[in-house]
Amino acid sequence: MLLYIHIPFCDSKCSYCAFNSYVDKFHLKEEYMQALLAQLSYELKRFSATAESIETLFIGGGTPSTVAPSLYAPIFALLAPYLKKDAEITSEANPNSATYEWLEGMKRLGVNRISFGVQSFDKDKLKLLNRAHTPEMAKEALLNAAKIGYKNLSLDLIYATLGDTKELLQKDIDTAFSLPINHLSAYALTIEEGTAFQARPEMSSEQLEITQWIFAQIQKQNFTQYEISNFGIYHSEHNLGYWKYKDYIGAGAGAVGKLGTKRYYPTPSIEAYIQNPLSINEESLTGEDIRLEKIFLGFRSCVGVQKEILTDEEKDRASILVQEKKLLLKNATFFNPEYLLADEIALYLTS
Repeated sequence: MLLYIHIPFCDSKCSYCAFNSYVDKFHLKEEYMQALLAQLSYELKRFSATAESIETLFIGGGTPSTVAPSLYAPIFALLAPYLKKDAEITSEANPNSATYEWLEGMKRLGVNRISFGVQSFDKDKLKLLNRAHTPEMAKEALLNAAKIGYKNLSLDLIYATLGDTKELLQKDIDTAFSLPINHLSAYALTIEEGTAFQARPEMSSEQLEITQWIFAQIQKQNFTQYEISNFGIYHSEHNLGYWKYKDYIGAGAGAVGKLGTKRYYPTPSIEAYIQNPLSINEESLTGEDIRLEKIFLGFRSCVGVQKEILTDEEKDRASILVQEKKLLLKNATFFNPEYLLADEIALYLTS
């Protein structure tokens, strides 16, 4: 099983961000972390956690680097018996708040992978996205993490932003690969409801030709693409766990968990979560819900789709796509070699 912990605090709200995060609630950090401890204690029982049953831990947000390592310490103490030996333990971080001291403190707790929200190394683009760091901060944070001893380092880049040029994007890619990373996530800017960019839909300008070019430039660095937005020499076990449809605990305000045919949603309100961290909404998944999710997730990743979960009609359609070389069939599993067509292929099979 996997474990995701959500930290909803941010030092700035990015113009494109639709995640459950807040810039004005830092005074609630200590109470929030205590509430997390209470929910985790409950979830470990609900999920029947046993020694070393948690394969991966991912701390996301929001901005986990806005919370001091000392506040994470009780959580790591609680989880210690349940974490698999050599478990992948990832924390997201922003360059402006991931200080040398913070990175050192998290490594002492057991974090062994850092994913930096860089988005760009262009100062004007960072300003447009309302990022709180500079290009220099991003480079320093990555170098500090490597110096401290983190072996697995990742960074995010955003593309398809109004004003992007091949020259700018190439510089971002070149700068990323001049740093000690073994994983990179590349996301197209999407306009989400409730974000600052909602009133400016022109800010997003994805073009298929540019997207394909970006993916090719990244793969030239021997980073293999293992999901539509993820590349690396190292492939994140936590990411793969989601695509393999493993169960996962979701702890924190606005997190999501899944156990069997149930999906769990803790309240997104920080105040309400602190008051009652066990106020968790439940959704029941049908067999068809699960089957369709496996199809959509499988085709957008290296996991693929097992032949046995398809209907006879879907198998016939999949066979046609194999003949047209749009799908590959290996070991009774269909694989999609072109992730950008993932949704179209899934819809073609299931409609």
